[in-house]
Amino acid sequence: MSIAMDTPSIRSGFFEPFLPSLVEEMIDEIKAKVPEYSRVDPAYIANMREAVEGAVSHFVNLLDDSETSLEKLTEVYRFIGWGEAREGRSLDNLQIAMRLGARVALRRITVESERHDLPRSALGELAEAILLFLDELAASAAAGYHTASEQVAGEQSRRRRRLLDLLLAEPAASQGAVAEAARNAEWRIPKTVAAIALQERRTEEFLQPALPPDVLMDLSRHEPCLIVPDPDGPGRRQVLEHALRDWSAAVGPTVEITEVGRSLRWAREVLGLAQRGVVADEGLIRCVDHMPSLVIFKDEELVWTVAKSRLAPLLDIRARHRDRLARTLLACLQNGFNATEVAARLHVHPQTVRYRLHQLEELFGEALYDPDTRMAFEMSLRVWLTLNAEGRAD
Repeated sequence: MSIAMDTPSIRSGFFEPFLPSLVEEMIDEIKAKVPEYSRVDPAYIANMREAVEGAVSHFVNLLDDSETSLEKLTEVYRFIGWGEAREGRSLDNLQIAMRLGARVALRRITVESERHDLPRSALGELAEAILLFLDELAASAAAGYHTASEQVAGEQSRRRRRLLDLLLAEPAASQGAVAEAARNAEWRIPKTVAAIALQERRTEEFLQPALPPDVLMDLSRHEPCLIVPDPDGPGRRQVLEHALRDWSAAVGPTVEITEVGRSLRWAREVLGLAQRGVVADEGLIRCVDHMPSLVIFKDEELVWTVAKSRLAPLLDIRARHRDRLARTLLACLQNGFNATEVAARLHVHPQTVRYRLHQLEELFGEALYDPDTRMAFEMSLRVWLTLNAEGRAD
């Protein structure tokens, strides 16, 4: 940085008589105009004085020697910016304080220049030099601030992931450990929570969801997940659905904080069923809307063993017709054997439904309408149709 003056009359000697009082004026102005810096803490005041005195002293030295190193001073201002971010303040107050200091300096220099009858050109050069100097310090402070902001964000992210790990731990972590981790992560422990299991959809660009700040998130896991406080609160579902529109997402049951691991297990179960096509992958999938499927497929080997016996009459029919009859029977069971409703669901004519139902009656007889066997039929059909679609029914 080169701010050496071409005008011989403006050198460090010009400032020496009023330098101490200038520093005091700058400090008083900053304390008066920036409430955040009007502390009575002796250590804080000493640090502010050191910063102001260091800046003024370096500037004066630069007037005599443009090669004077600014490294130590810029390091001081990087540290000041770093400290502002670490204490959770914005950079605005520091920038205001620096501008106030420059304004006081220009005002005092103007008075002194009139007293010494300095030419206006010299005063203009001096003002430009002050602004250039101020830019250097502001850039250093901003660099320190951004470095600390990234560090703070990283630390906060690690603490929140640590909290998420504790909440999902099995066996469950102690309440004391969870409470301490929540304090460190600045997260208020809610009355109820729900876990969300995630699966990234194949998109051209990875998009991290923009979620409310109280949602705990870890997308770096092999199986990404979220913990959502107060999941049944007003508007909560709409916010989550919008944020997760680029993900396949399933939300587990609403539970107390100590049972969030169970909520995540169910969420992952239903997300797995969505990947297999058992449940529709549309929007935010809710476990509570798919409990029958979750129960049926929790032990599909057992259900399949029953299915092979229960659906045996279908096995001798050619595959294409067998599939149509199986889907018709499932729709009949789910719609009370109402031919019109079944036809609408299958997108066929009601007479077609009646024809297929007659064939099913020939295969299964009165067992088709036995209340005690209807649930076994429905469970068997759902598993059989899923495995058939996956090519595993044989």
